[in-house]
Amino acid sequence: MNDIYKPNPVLVRHLYNYPVRWNVLRSQALTVQFCDYMKEYKPFMSDGFVSIVDDTTLKPIKILRDTGASQSLLLEVVLPLSEKTSVGASILLQGVDLGRIDVPLHRIYLKSDLITGPVIVGVRPNLPVEHRHKRIDRRVRTVWVRDWIGRRSQFGFYAQLLDELRCEDTVSFKNFLRVDPTMFQEIVNRLTPRLQKKDTWYRKALPVGLKVAITLRYLATGDSYHSLMYLFRVPHNTISNLVVQVCEAIISEYAEDVINTPTEEAEWLAISQEFSDMWQFHHVLGALDGKHVAIKCPAGGGSKYYNYKGFHSIVLMGLVDANYKFKWVNVGAPGACSDAQIWNQSDLKNHIIDENMHIPKAEPLPNDDKDIPYFIVGDDAFALRSWLMKPFSRRNMTLEERVFNYRLSRSRRVVENAFGILANRFQCLLSTLKQEPNNVVSIILACVCLHNIMRIRYPGDQNILLDREDENHHLLPGAWRDETNLKDIDDVQDRNYPSKAAKQQRLYLKHYYSSPAGKVPWQERMVQ
Repeated sequence: MNDIYKPNPVLVRHLYNYPVRWNVLRSQALTVQFCDYMKEYKPFMSDGFVSIVDDTTLKPIKILRDTGASQSLLLEVVLPLSEKTSVGASILLQGVDLGRIDVPLHRIYLKSDLITGPVIVGVRPNLPVEHRHKRIDRRVRTVWVRDWIGRRSQFGFYAQLLDELRCEDTVSFKNFLRVDPTMFQEIVNRLTPRLQKKDTWYRKALPVGLKVAITLRYLATGDSYHSLMYLFRVPHNTISNLVVQVCEAIISEYAEDVINTPTEEAEWLAISQEFSDMWQFHHVLGALDGKHVAIKCPAGGGSKYYNYKGFHSIVLMGLVDANYKFKWVNVGAPGACSDAQIWNQSDLKNHIIDENMHIPKAEPLPNDDKDIPYFIVGDDAFALRSWLMKPFSRRNMTLEERVFNYRLSRSRRVVENAFGILANRFQCLLSTLKQEPNNVVSIILACVCLHNIMRIRYPGDQNILLDREDENHHLLPGAWRDETNLKDIDDVQDRNYPSKAAKQQRLYLKHYYSSPAGKVPWQERMVQ
């Protein structure tokens, strides 16, 4: 019986790689003898074979015909697959392609009297789970709209609970969407011309109010689109589009009104006066800082967005006034950049240098007669300039230097609090944003717009989150510090050396704030 099938080894190949090169396999199989198959084993393996099934694997399981001179046997070819793997196979006998057959088990049965030459059994698993590169067939749509999604207008959150909260519990409404019902309706009214779609024969357009509610909820929590789908009964792929659309509409409608960088001298003077009244630090035009917003690494992003803290991010840099409002923002720089790099390339810095911002001319400080320029306050990452003051950073500082640092840092605290309020109100900024970088920029800018709107309309709403001082001027940390916060940018110092005029100006301010003309009664006690 061995003489019947001994010259006929079976070659089994997993067809993971396409296209199938049957001509090559046929020519290889038909031009070698059985004794040469083991010599050719390596070339076959390099061509994709996982094993050569030898004689012992061809098991006669049933005699189909016995004429005495010869036998026709049903041979069982055991394939190197698990029993649960369904396969499709193509068979070649003597170079003749018998075509593809579907095999639900891990065995193929061949009649031995058909086997007079080499046999090739090509095996293609039908999408086994363990196969990493499985073929993905286009999903066939089974329903136009799922029934439970179609009942959105009857049972969805927007149609039911949100209306109840609007009428019965405005505090919970505001906690849920971060804006009160009046502000919510104003946003809907202003965005309607930008977002309203027409109904079609197939479906009704989503109401603008629903789009705004979904977006505000996403900004407030950073919930996944699938989670929002079950809450609002809107498909997650629709939500992924409308969130960005609503954010872009908010920016277009509100940004010019609420993120209005001063361009007139009177506007700068008003900001400076607020810093003087609230923080007793004079000639300040704003506090500058930057934070990381975590993102999913974009395709092809490499290390461009990878920051020194160990995650991918986009940078939000902002200039904040004394009332925690952002007066200027720069969004979109890759996380690998430092504060100084982003600031040096910013439009605001260039406009200040070119004197295009109408910053007030130098004037004397209160109770003094020497002209001192107006300036921004920043941290040690920025270069010292006459228009940008930062604390002393050397060790063993004198009492006057510690007092100056205390006074400057007290005024600069507003930017830390502004970022803290922003992240506390819109917690999507504390999650890892999975959108493309351009869409992440829109989401961040929309959050800044809404933050400023609430600070303008309801300035006292979240004062409990802010740092405060008791009657003895001791710091009472705000509630925002108890939560997860945005990460600081790399504090690598700007390599640009401070100008001589800037160093002299800081020395003069150091003496001024320790003199009777500029000191406050509690400052020495706070730096001891």
